[in-house]
Amino acid sequence: MKIPTVTLMVCAVAWTLTGCISAPEVVLVDRATALEEQAAGSFDDLEQRLARAGMNPTPIPFTPNQLEDLGMQPSPLVDPLNKTPAERVDELLLRHCIGEGNEGLLVDTRRHCKAGRMTAEDTALVQRVNRARQQLWAWMRAQKSRTTPGVSEDDLRGRWQRVHAEGLVCGARVQAVDGSWGEKTC
Repeated sequence: MKIPTVTLMVCAVAWTLTGCISAPEVVLVDRATALEEQAAGSFDDLEQRLARAGMNPTPIPFTPNQLEDLGMQPSPLVDPLNKTPAERVDELLLRHCIGEGNEGLLVDTRRHCKAGRMTAEDTALVQRVNRARQQLWAWMRAQKSRTTPGVSEDDLRGRWQRVHAEGLVCGARVQAVDGSWGEKTC
């Protein structure tokens, strides 16, 4: 062997014996590190709220079937603001805010209104329905006069009223021929 190689080996052995190179210290931790605690999160606040909620009595929600068994109507599944004009007229008829007059037109009977009151929109709706009915009767008379001359509008209106009365909502306020008011029975 050559001298530089032996010298290098001796220096290496001497250097390791002096303690310059040592194994790293191993630290054993019996609890989670700060990073692990942050990742796990702290649920103290949530646990306290849950414990308080368990102590506070609250009502038990009923199913729609249970509410119906108790005689309560469930809330509608559709938005009540999007009712059709026919549904709004039926609602006013049931509440007795309007009635079916003996002349075939809707009559304002708001004095007998069972629940709520009539709005300006409801009054405008009643006027539109009455105008539409009068236009229908005029059109029917024009069509009928082509085939049967001499047919009166009153006769056509009476026929229309009989057919229309069958489709009226049950419980609607209806005026009799003598002018008295009653409810439609089904």
